[in-house]
Amino acid sequence: MVSSKSTERMRHDGPDGVETLPGLGVETPGAPARCRRTLVERARWQWRPADGGDPAARAEEFLAAHDLPLHELARPAGRHDPAGVCGAALYVSAAAGAALVGAPAGAANPVPALPEVAVVVYGHAPAAPLPTAAPDTHWWHGHWAESWTPRQHADAVTAVRAAIGRGDVYQVNLVGHAAARYTGDPLPALRRLAGLPGARYGGTLAGAGWAIGCASPETLVELADGRLITRPIKGTRPATAAGRAELLASAKERAEHVMIVDLERNDLARVARTGSVRVDELFAVRRWCDLWQAESTVSAAVADGLGLADLLRAVCPGGSVTGAPKLAALEHIAALEPVGRGASMGALGWVAPGRIDLGLTIRTAAVDAERVHVWAGGGITWGSDPDAEVAEAAAKAAPVRAALAAR
Repeated sequence: MVSSKSTERMRHDGPDGVETLPGLGVETPGAPARCRRTLVERARWQWRPADGGDPAARAEEFLAAHDLPLHELARPAGRHDPAGVCGAALYVSAAAGAALVGAPAGAANPVPALPEVAVVVYGHAPAAPLPTAAPDTHWWHGHWAESWTPRQHADAVTAVRAAIGRGDVYQVNLVGHAAARYTGDPLPALRRLAGLPGARYGGTLAGAGWAIGCASPETLVELADGRLITRPIKGTRPATAAGRAELLASAKERAEHVMIVDLERNDLARVARTGSVRVDELFAVRRWCDLWQAESTVSAAVADGLGLADLLRAVCPGGSVTGAPKLAALEHIAALEPVGRGASMGALGWVAPGRIDLGLTIRTAAVDAERVHVWAGGGITWGSDPDAEVAEAAAKAAPVRAALAAR
């Protein structure tokens, strides 16, 4: 049961009659550092499947109606107006991404209060004083209840390998979920995720009865200087000298990684100038907490006439958390995962004319009024060992769970 103080924070009325969590400040990944202390919420739009319509198109229309035209991404950004609208936080769930490409919805979202798409527009106000963090002495969460047992997870890996053997798919990313009841204020715990080493997209976003905390190192899509950039991560080992050497030498990990790089190249090619897609860096090993991970950088020149909605349809959901071919992988994901991906494996970041920076919501937690939720998984290929995949998912979840448990 959530405390009365936390319940009050979850029900406060915010701008435009929208219920929001007050007092967070703007901690969205990708928000301009120079503006964060001056940003105030101007408007908010959220989408759930029952609302109908195309969420990508509706998000683009909402942004345009609030002085953030993103229907022509190739157009250079205008002068930044310190008295006007700055930009917007954008969250797109994995389920919304699946809907955008016509894939099955899969299992239900375990965080029903959480929308599948959220857009929060921010303007400027006088700089606020730096907040003084209150100690979160009352925060506590209980035992983690897993969405599947290690045996069920391993059996799902075996099922994917069988599908690969039949030629149905080349790779499928499988994700598990866990939830725990909590008491106290969850926001300081979610903020701690941003401090994890390598959390390129560390930050939070909150709304009525929900909040997301992210420690993601992975770029889903960035728009900078007229180029689209994605940085897929695939391949994991313990952050030891032996682990790094093993990752670099693993033919299985490299094959899995290159397969996703090819998928991301194809995704970008759909929205890029012809012939402009290139791999700038391949299989670079970088550290996130106590893990080595392999990352590549793929970029392309943005095509004339490309808008935000078409970009989202091209890159969501991210290839590194779906598999290849993407639609076939999503069908297996919907059939095998017992709990929806919720806040994980989607997109979270910042959008503004001339600038987009969306992280992939791996290493991500979410809260509703009663529970804290986490997700973790990995890519399955023919060469995957079921027990090793279960262990890898646990290793990815461990730093997130430790940060949430700390005081």
